[in-house]
Amino acid sequence: MARTKKYRIELDRKWCKGCGICVAFCPKKVFDQGEDMRPIVSKPDECIGCKLCELRCPDYALYVTEEDENG
Repeated sequence: MARTKKYRIELDRKWCKGCGICVAFCPKKVFDQGEDMRPIVSKPDECIGCKLCELRCPDYALYVTEEDENG
């Protein structure tokens, strides 16, 4: 059985200004926008590792990494 890759999305809330670009560009709608307009990773298991959020973030506040088999 093939292993499905899992990804971890790390958000540096000190750097994030809440622009919403990551929320808008995520093809799998992994993020919700919080009351402070900053993203909330609400569906981490849906992340496909495309890194569109990371690439488009003007504040370099998001990082997408592949999780190892131990999580």
